[in-house]
Amino acid sequence: MTGRDEALAMGLDTSTAHPARRYNYWLGGKDHFAVDRESGDRIAAAFPTVRTAARQNREFLKRATGFLTRVAGIRQFLDIGTGLPTAENIHEVAQAIAPESKIVYVDNDPMVTSHARALLSGDPRGATTYLEADLREPEKILAHPQLRQTLDLGQPVGLMLIAVLHFVHGTGAATPIVRHLLGALPAGSYLVVSAATLDFHPPEGAAIQEAMLADGRTDVWARSRAEIADLFDGLELVEPGIVAVSDWRAETEPGFRPSPAEVALYGGVGRLG
Repeated sequence: MTGRDEALAMGLDTSTAHPARRYNYWLGGKDHFAVDRESGDRIAAAFPTVRTAARQNREFLKRATGFLTRVAGIRQFLDIGTGLPTAENIHEVAQAIAPESKIVYVDNDPMVTSHARALLSGDPRGATTYLEADLREPEKILAHPQLRQTLDLGQPVGLMLIAVLHFVHGTGAATPIVRHLLGALPAGSYLVVSAATLDFHPPEGAAIQEAMLADGRTDVWARSRAEIADLFDGLELVEPGIVAVSDWRAETEPGFRPSPAEVALYGGVGRLG
């Protein structure tokens, strides 16, 4: 049986690029197909710093998880749009600080499912669960019995939406999804978001992105700061607010930090009062 045959037997679509596999390719992973590499290379040809953006997004995830665990005292995480497992996943960061932390991972790619069940096993003093579900159906995620068995929704939760909302197309289309998810969480919970933006690009760069979206060469719907800020309406933003992911609480990190234009991703953390 060929690799493609095995993939088809697992229910994987090898003819259409998937964001999780393309992201894995940009991060230097091995879990992707030719179609994902072709898609990734097309985007990289138009935006040569996309791999830098992927790495910086991952660093933002780690810093935000560390903040929620160490500073905010969060011990439960709901991560939607998990992607393929890589180094320092949420459960590894959180449980290194608080071993009793519980994490529910959610993604809609069967390849993520096949890896997650083998790799996302955390500290036995906590819990780690994976659900195959779609962000665009938040009611199904919240009603899933495994989520209810793992997380106590009467206690604060860290809702992690990392580089996933830009796959929900349409101005304002992500807001009701986020509202639905937050509506199930108690006061003291936190929302963590990173999402693509064109705010840092010159007009010609924005035009390229919009043309690529229109003809199907990218599936990323970029959002303005104002639209991302709307996701945090009613929440208390954690300093420094909504900024480029490379600038979110990265002052103590050694080495050169890329410019916002090189990253083109906003990041923010807010507390539900």
